[in-house]
Amino acid sequence: MRSKTTVASPEIETLIGLLAKVPGLGPRSARRAALQLLKKRETLMKPLADAMAVAAASVKTCSACGALDTRDPCGLCTAPGRDDGLICVVADIQDLWALERAGVFRGRYHVLGGLLSALDGVGPDDLLIAGLVARASQDGVREVILALSATVDGQTTAHVVTERLAPLGVPVTRLAHGVPIGGELELLDDGTLFAALQSRRPL
Repeated sequence: MRSKTTVASPEIETLIGLLAKVPGLGPRSARRAALQLLKKRETLMKPLADAMAVAAASVKTCSACGALDTRDPCGLCTAPGRDDGLICVVADIQDLWALERAGVFRGRYHVLGGLLSALDGVGPDDLLIAGLVARASQDGVREVILALSATVDGQTTAHVVTERLAPLGVPVTRLAHGVPIGGELELLDDGTLFAALQSRRPL
């Protein structure tokens, strides 16, 4: 059996291997991305490398909410005009960014850093649940909103977080699940239809 030959140099293979570790990029996508970067070194690769170096040196995790910023506490935690009495709990940074893009929430955030997953070995101590309990116990907190996914891991995480917050007596709510705006019933999955019926409300 012939040994597999490597066409690219070790340096290029290292670049491809690192790109392939980025979520959403498989081996083929990583090769295409590496090729584009190498073809456009001056306009794309070098600016990207500089931006990554700056980000690696300056971006840190906010000690209060778990978001990413160049400041600690982050800009969202120190921004004036936001409601300190509302804490919106999200699993990851991208969920926070999505809510901010929509402009639908003006309180404070708390990033758990993931979801509970027995399969992946992620337990309660691996998430920033203790920090959330500490924040929710402060005077003036009126509500904790769980903005977690409607998956098994998301529901498990919501259940554990709710249990941890229960002794505080702070109301805990969650995002509504059900029929999306513009959604047609015949195109929805069974789980979404079930959630919609369970979350029904009077008109």
